[in-house]
Amino acid sequence: MVRTDVTFPSAGLRLAGHLYTPDDGTAGPYPAIVVGHPGSGVKEQTAGLYARRLAGRGFVTLAFDAAFQGESEGEPRGLEDPAHRVEDIKAAVSFLATHDEVDTERIGALGICASGGYVLAATASDHRIKAVGTVSAVDIARQFRDGADGTQDPAVFQAMLDAASAARTAEARGEGVQTFPVFPGTMEQARALGGRHGAEGYEYYCSDRARHPRSARSFTWSSVDRMASFDGFRFVHLVAPRPLLMIVGREAVTSWMSVAAFQDARGPKELHWIDGAGHVDLYDKEPYVGPAVGKLADFFRARLGAAGRMSGRACGTDAPAAPTA
Repeated sequence: MVRTDVTFPSAGLRLAGHLYTPDDGTAGPYPAIVVGHPGSGVKEQTAGLYARRLAGRGFVTLAFDAAFQGESEGEPRGLEDPAHRVEDIKAAVSFLATHDEVDTERIGALGICASGGYVLAATASDHRIKAVGTVSAVDIARQFRDGADGTQDPAVFQAMLDAASAARTAEARGEGVQTFPVFPGTMEQARALGGRHGAEGYEYYCSDRARHPRSARSFTWSSVDRMASFDGFRFVHLVAPRPLLMIVGREAVTSWMSVAAFQDARGPKELHWIDGAGHVDLYDKEPYVGPAVGKLADFFRARLGAAGRMSGRACGTDAPAAPTA
């Protein structure tokens, strides 16, 4: 494949992306897939990995940094704004829809972790997205409100909202942007605070395994109250009749969120389990990523087609329901 560094606008900000184009000698136009990164991630990490692997299967793919993060524009840095994250995905679709090598009628979206919730929200209201897939999907707002495993004491989030309110007042007084760390200082602290899930996240983002200098190490406190009333799964039923594939690690403590979204989805849908995988294992570990990419490639190829313009019905509008594993 060929990688091209690109930029495109999203609500007045320039986003930075990596565009991957197949270089296999086949004639276009190609089906295309927008790939969103996890919360605190950047395009050079798991989003880029999946984008490269899917480009190798014959798709034009676009991995990009969300606004306020990575190489994309936006102040304050480290803002996680769910509404803007959804708009970023739609902006990425617009970029692909105007690209010469992309078939406008064959664009899909893939969300990993937090972007799994964002792509569902974007797809629900953007009919240009003809098929949607997720890997380790979470609704980041539910994760903050309820915890990764869904059992968090509600008082925890109420305390975070108190802190967010105080931070806004401090900023209004000229005390600068108020932030909090995404990860604790050590692996031991990560495990004590978040168990296996916390340790997995720390190892991925804070060690040589996948550490990246532009990956967010802190979020602004104003991110928290923006998440408070967001629900990435609220309108998942509007994805239908377009097809949905959700890939989940059997050992992921966050799997309850994918199950919840899947239960509310209508139309063609499939929940696909990867045995032995935790949430973060699906980011980069080959025993799990390989099968996930294979499943995604088959799904998008069946729904979007291969290189060259398709004839007949519009893809993904009247496909039969997939197995509901």
